[in-house]
Amino acid sequence: MPPLRTAITIGNFDGVHAGHQALVRRAREVADVGGTKGRVIAMTFDPHPAIKTRPEAAPARLSIYDRRARLLEEAGADEVVRLTPDDQLLSKSPEEFVRWLVWRYKPSSIVEGQDFCFGRGRAGNITSLAAMGKEFAFEVSIVDPVEVSLSNHLAAPASSTLVRWLLMQGRVGDAALVLGRPYELPGTVLRGDRRGRLLGFPTANLSTECLIPADGVYAGEALLPDGRTFHAAVSIGARPTFNGTGRRAEVHLLEVPRAGDCIEGLAEYGWQMSVRLLAWVRDDVRFESVQTLVAQMGRDCQRVRMLVGSPVASRPHHEPKLVVGSDVDNDAVETVNAQKV
Repeated sequence: MPPLRTAITIGNFDGVHAGHQALVRRAREVADVGGTKGRVIAMTFDPHPAIKTRPEAAPARLSIYDRRARLLEEAGADEVVRLTPDDQLLSKSPEEFVRWLVWRYKPSSIVEGQDFCFGRGRAGNITSLAAMGKEFAFEVSIVDPVEVSLSNHLAAPASSTLVRWLLMQGRVGDAALVLGRPYELPGTVLRGDRRGRLLGFPTANLSTECLIPADGVYAGEALLPDGRTFHAAVSIGARPTFNGTGRRAEVHLLEVPRAGDCIEGLAEYGWQMSVRLLAWVRDDVRFESVQTLVAQMGRDCQRVRMLVGSPVASRPHHEPKLVVGSDVDNDAVETVNAQKV
């Protein structure tokens, strides 16, 4: 029986965008020969090597490791190997790295893009890899860049850099075109200022390791740890109406059953949530009064329902009476309550 063919692809794979998926698909093709299923190994650096070599230039994360590994497996990888960019690994010359790779995994093929670099100081490239392939008896398969057509009809090669740029412009729809799915923010729900509940729009304050897109309000979909999914209005910014500091992602779940201050079945804080960002709604702006802000929040939620296809009338919006509390700007809230009397 011939030995199992092993195809390896190596990279950061942050976000696992359309270009990364093409690499895994090609690896699948070259591993499976003559009706015999081979083995595809995706090797991903985590964290990004720049964290070690140039921390000031390290790019923001698009995905945590567990999510990245799951996406690579969904793309066709049989095994995902986490490469930790420590001194031992980063000090290997290109030839030392390939010798280690061959000794450990015995690849029959290595699949990479034309711009692949490896080894100490990124001294190895696709040409030197092909030369080493002849010495160590593995093939090198080169995958061309994958071009994606954006909403403005421009075509651009898929890359993690492009995804980050689009997110920083608030273009979550175009980021989804490059990724092949909506961008997802995973994180932990922590205590915030608790203003949302007093304004009638309770929010989950999401602490995340991943890149937070441009300030604004977005239509989203929240995935709870028990498997439930709810449409959501996601506010990203520094809360300018309240002179806030520090950017936050605050998630208001629509039509969610609640038990007092908690979402039914969950603790108030400390649980995991992922939010898929589906569409841009509006800029993050400072409002002249809390009352004006509350009215706009109601319109935001209606807009989110329209964008995600949720029935607009499923939760009639009633403007709440604001409550004075120690966790909000009392002067502003008292002013609004007086205006409503």
